[in-house]
Amino acid sequence: MKNIGFIGVGMMGQGMAHNLVIKGFKVTVMGNRNRKPVEELVAEGAREAGSLQDLVASSDAIILCVTGSPQVEDLMFRAGGILEHCRSGQIVIDCSTSEPMSSTRIAEQLAAKGVKFVDAPLARTPVEAMQGRLNTMVGADAATFEKVKPVLEAFCENIFHIGDTTSAQKLKLLNNFIAIGIATLTTEALAMCDAVGVDQRKFVEVISKGGANSGIFQMIAGGILEGRSDGMKFSIANAGKDLGYYNNMTAQFANPAMIGTHVAATLQQSVKEGFGDQMLGAMVKAHKDRLAAKK
Repeated sequence: MKNIGFIGVGMMGQGMAHNLVIKGFKVTVMGNRNRKPVEELVAEGAREAGSLQDLVASSDAIILCVTGSPQVEDLMFRAGGILEHCRSGQIVIDCSTSEPMSSTRIAEQLAAKGVKFVDAPLARTPVEAMQGRLNTMVGADAATFEKVKPVLEAFCENIFHIGDTTSAQKLKLLNNFIAIGIATLTTEALAMCDAVGVDQRKFVEVISKGGANSGIFQMIAGGILEGRSDGMKFSIANAGKDLGYYNNMTAQFANPAMIGTHVAATLQQSVKEGFGDQMLGAMVKAHKDRLAAKK
């Protein structure tokens, strides 16, 4: 596992690939429209692949760090894609937040070619990615987990082996339901402070000393008090995607995710109103705009 193909050198992926390079792995990256991270990684010692086929051919393990299942499926199933060119003994590691049902289908088709699929979704931020201090949850059989662990250790501080394939993705969706739920509640409460005449700073002071306090509350609220909406670097559109995956995962049960449905609807409304590319803290303004429109 010394030759690593890396697809998705965005906010998180660049830091992950950077750590692989500086820790002695031979890294091949896929170029994309944003040339800056690709060029910086090449300057550090990575190689840019001439094509997806080239990347697959030169890799022992292929790491995917893209937006979600549609992008993973495209990389897997397109003409000239990973499934077409992979070979027995390789491992595909999906660090994206993906949909478990999609990953199950991918894992089955890779297994038919002797290729292992590992789900390893991430926690923490681009700052920790560059520091090599991410957290990851891993879904893989025990033998495959031992093979990929040294690769993950290059950019992760904490590695949790959850169970077999897709178990980590399921846990990640549960994790994100809580994280995004807290963020959504926090933004609405901050907007309501102004609406009902409560000083935001006093509100944050009180919550910070009680049981409702959390790291996510502090990221969102701290940014807002400083006049910023990017305290938690997680876009509204991406959060909506993850809540959609969570709701799809739970839809099979008699009592579907009622709270998840409402959180997703709030996020989707903010996307419709043009806030999708902004960070979660921007929902404070989205809430305020709705309140103002009803006056």
